Amino acid sequence: MKITKIETLRTQEFFNVIWVRIHTDSGVVGLGETFYGAGAVEAHIHETLAIRLLGQNPLHIEALHKEMLNLPMAQSSTGAEYRAASAIDIALWDLFGKVCNQPVHQMLGGLCHDKIRVYNTCAGYNYVRSKNIKPVSNWQINKGQEGPYEDLDGFMNRADELALDLLEQGITAMKIWPFDPPAIENKGLFIDARQMKKSLEPFEKIRKAVGDKMDIMVEFHSLWNLPAAKEIARAIEPYAPRWYEDPIRMNSPQALAEYARSTPVWVCASETLGSRYPYKDMLERDAVHVVMVDLCWSGGLTEGRKIAALAETWHRPFAPHDCIGPVGFAAAVHCSFSQPNTLIQESVRAFYKGWYNELVTAVPRIENGYVFPMEGPGLGVELRDEVFEREDLTIRVSTPESL
Repeated sequence: MKITKIETLRTQEFFNVIWVRIHTDSGVVGLGETFYGAGAVEAHIHETLAIRLLGQNPLHIEALHKEMLNLPMAQSSTGAEYRAASAIDIALWDLFGKVCNQPVHQMLGGLCHDKIRVYNTCAGYNYVRSKNIKPVSNWQINKGQEGPYEDLDGFMNRADELALDLLEQGITAMKIWPFDPPAIENKGLFIDARQMKKSLEPFEKIRKAVGDKMDIMVEFHSLWNLPAAKEIARAIEPYAPRWYEDPIRMNSPQALAEYARSTPVWVCASETLGSRYPYKDMLERDAVHVVMVDLCWSGGLTEGRKIAALAETWHRPFAPHDCIGPVGFAAAVHCSFSQPNTLIQESVRAFYKGWYNELVTAVPRIENGYVFPMEGPGLGVELRDEVFEREDLTIRVSTPESL
């Protein structure tokens, strides 16, 4: 079997999502995805990776993964090179599953769980449905699509009602980020008493409404310096949060270790890391308690399972990230089910009940606060026919003849 064509697809509406389809001479096609900087990813795939992949055996996944990341500029980051390699790697695993007529989680070793608890990241319908995904300004609250799951507006303005609504659906964990506005306002340098009080309001509302029935994960988007992050951590502690995620930039294991020592709350890191190597540095310094990975950014399923194994070596739980596209979500779910140390799976109900369904043929089944294994060969998901008919669709193709 050989790779005969590499195809990328992206749309103007879902500006930052890019899909890659790996075609073979047997007719089997693998589907992958990544998110952010779609134009740069597209260029790297066709101008740098295509010549290295076309004509190769797509089932040699480990070797091809090494080839894609053996470039001088692809060094343990979540830049365009790593995102491109991640999308292709996910497509290769999808293709592998289709060839063997098995779901990806089986190809990764089989099920370790019958079901996995989910938490709801409280984003809204248009949270990433924009060219502009800068912190705060990308929130797009109540712009465009509307519905019952505008959860970003919910946690900012009516966190008590939102917590009750999630519990009614059986969802017992939620992630919020009310400290982003003061971080942007003060450039992450400090937080004043007024801002602190305002940012703590959602925690107070949640605990008054549902008590300890809801786990609260706190996302900081790496916006704070170390002293401010430690001050905020102490202020939230009385509300018993489940974890603090990316409180500072994830480029200093020493600083993160100091932060971790300063609070009894678990530290979760990090969707922003590429490859297993920075995780090793953080684990060696006892800087992280929950290992989070985004498969679309960190090197795909090949690297993701290695990061999960690394976490298990340090007796740490694994928690795949998802706040991006539908194919990446499916890949994360497959990975979660195949790893024994998976703690919980991130999900966004405004996405899997909303715009994901405009783009793909299936989404993971989530019921009563749990996600269940996806069925069918490969990832079990394909782009909908309507995607190929969109007027704002851009398709680029590389073949041996085009090189």
